[in-house]
Amino acid sequence: MRKAILALSALALVTASCGTKKKLAECEAKNKEIQDLLNTATVKLNTCLAEKDQLNSQIDFLKKNNSDLINNMGNMTTLTAKGAENVEKALESMKEKDLKISRLQDAITRKDSVTLALVSSMKSAVGINDPDIQVNVEKGVVFISISDKLLFKSGSYIVSENAKTVLGKVAMVIKSKPDFECMVEGHTDNVPYKSNGVLLDNWDLSVKRSTSIIRVLQELGIPSKQMIAAGRGEYIPLVENNTAENRQTNRRTRIVILPKIDQFYDMIEKEMKTLSGK
Repeated sequence: MRKAILALSALALVTASCGTKKKLAECEAKNKEIQDLLNTATVKLNTCLAEKDQLNSQIDFLKKNNSDLINNMGNMTTLTAKGAENVEKALESMKEKDLKISRLQDAITRKDSVTLALVSSMKSAVGINDPDIQVNVEKGVVFISISDKLLFKSGSYIVSENAKTVLGKVAMVIKSKPDFECMVEGHTDNVPYKSNGVLLDNWDLSVKRSTSIIRVLQELGIPSKQMIAAGRGEYIPLVENNTAENRQTNRRTRIVILPKIDQFYDMIEKEMKTLSGK
């Protein structure tokens, strides 16, 4: 009987021990599961905290930007008003300059119209069909080129009687244009001039021929203040001085009829100064 009791007691202990181990294992498994959940929650928490810090920084940045934008909006309003005022002033200035440019162009157009009318009158008066007389326009200036064989004998600066007929026609047109100047240019070939004690060379001869023409024009009623004497010598040839025919071409007197330079350019200069705002 006693052995039976001991045996039952031992069996009970073994059974109890087995039950405790099973529960312990279950507890450990549960504890591990809970620990895993805790670790996962901790990671998520840390992530959330980091994201929160980042969001807080972004919020601070946006707040600052918002404040700056509000301030800038006020500044932009001021700048926009000033900009509009500046644009308006610029447009007014452009309109003024356009008007001045238009006035300047009108002045030049009027001058060109007068020049063209002068050319027409001159061609009609002097006889454009004469090959020894050429009338043309270069850069708004009228040029009358007369061969020296119509004006002078070789090496002479005394105007021939026949030349006075041609010069009379030229003078008639010049007298009708008191606001124009008349410059008389003498041109020679390159054959050396034999000095006669009065004239030294071709340059002297070209100037003397110019003044001789001017004196004839004076007699024909052209005011002295309206004329300019100029001698170019051999230095502005039309063709090479290599043949007798070419040298004849280069020996010429050129009468230049142009608006009074000082008056015309005073007007141009005044308009340009006004245009530039000086």
